[in-house]
Amino acid sequence: QVQVVESGGGLVQAGESLRLSCAASGSIFSTNAMGWYRQAPGKQRELVATITSGLRTNYADSVKGRFTISRDNAKNTVYLQMNSLKPEDTAVYYCIADIKYYGGSNYNRYWGQGTQVTVSS
Repeated sequence: QVQVVESGGGLVQAGESLRLSCAASGSIFSTNAMGWYRQAPGKQRELVATITSGLRTNYADSVKGRFTISRDNAKNTVYLQMNSLKPEDTAVYYCIADIKYYGGSNYNRYWGQGTQVTVSS
């Protein structure tokens, strides 16, 4: 069994910062990519940022220069530092982790339950 749990969402004003955390736990043999998606009301889920086990990062154009993704491989944890937040960043943020569990042959993508980020103007 593998679990992916996010924390750190909340309500902030425009221009402020938030830091999201996500920890994967369970019978984990190896973790490949980790990252964040978000879904705003009435919109499709979209990629925010990802980071590989080798620390290669990828960002959506809308967050480049404002958000920073990082990870602690020893803890199977990924972080998203969000600065200069805008009202359009309001969404439910979902963590993803590509994990191979003990005894498994492939990486499977696990999703967290989501954490709400609300940015007021």
